[in-house]
Amino acid sequence: MTTPPLRPIRVLVVDDSAFNRQTISTLLTEAGHQVVGRAIDGEEALRLAFQLQPDVITLDLEMPKLDGFAFLRLLMARQPTPVLVISSNATRENVFKALELGALDFVAKPQKQISSELLSIKNELLAKIQLVTKLRMVALAERSQRAREVGSMSGAHRLPPDPVAVAPASATARKEGPSPPRLIAIGASTGGPPAITQILAALDPSLPAGIVITQHMPVRFTKAFAERLDRTTPFTVREAEPGDAVTVGNVLIAPGSGSLVLRPRDRTDGALRVDIAAPEASDRFVPSVDRMLESAARAMGPDLLAIILTGMGGDGGRGVRAVKAAGGKAYAESQESAVIFGMPEEAIRTGVIDQVLPLGQMADAIARFAKKS
Repeated sequence: MTTPPLRPIRVLVVDDSAFNRQTISTLLTEAGHQVVGRAIDGEEALRLAFQLQPDVITLDLEMPKLDGFAFLRLLMARQPTPVLVISSNATRENVFKALELGALDFVAKPQKQISSELLSIKNELLAKIQLVTKLRMVALAERSQRAREVGSMSGAHRLPPDPVAVAPASATARKEGPSPPRLIAIGASTGGPPAITQILAALDPSLPAGIVITQHMPVRFTKAFAERLDRTTPFTVREAEPGDAVTVGNVLIAPGSGSLVLRPRDRTDGALRVDIAAPEASDRFVPSVDRMLESAARAMGPDLLAIILTGMGGDGGRGVRAVKAAGGKAYAESQESAVIFGMPEEAIRTGVIDQVLPLGQMADAIARFAKKS
């Protein structure tokens, strides 16, 4: 029997499938939450959101009348509210558009219609609903500013435009190139995708540093995340594969199936390469920020900068200790900008963090480290 939460969370369920609405509502109520409303499309959802002021909204993106993107844009402009997207794997590119428009997080359902496979996402759904008790609404409201810049009300039914695309590099250039003298290793979880996008968009890809990123995300979604960053930032970004070289101007993203770890520099050519480590029983999260940072510390020593961004849980705390023990630097996102302060807070509690910075100052701090003599 599920133990009821300390405080029932008020949820608005939005999905054009009656079966999905009923099944999600049943899961939530059985866990002790309160379903205050159900909506069949974006127009009804918007009306109920303003009327009921729920603690959190579960949102299907593909709906009649007003789709999930237009709903998010209008909701975040008028009444910023935590939104948890429930999306099929077939629409994973759309998930990142929703996150950019202010959605808090997402749950990947096995197929478009949840059907009997809903139980496979039950624990994740309930855990992420509970995240709203840790959420900083000020940070959520600031992040949703993007929604207010998308366009006028007349464009409400159109998808948000993508940033200007950047021409991809060749397959060879994605794997080989100048070996960087320094390495930036970034770890994030809930709220991370928009934060990572903001940092990369503000950095010069010619900086003398390689970049590796571990973002907690399910299998199949990490590749879509890398592809979106590749199109919308000045960097060449790809999901990491065993043997990939870390090079200037390129970013490697840990796959959801394992942890990105750094090999020792090649004794012949000095190349810095990665492997993908299989999950271990001791891993609290997969991919693991701790394992990335520990391996990076061994490979780079004082030429490593670890960045811990927004996220729930404590992944990265063990890693920043290893970074500092090897002579590297470690920065954490401050509470004023973190959507979820769990990961940065645990890193700060280790006592080894060199700087605590709001997200808006992180890119400049990274650039200063990369350019150090």
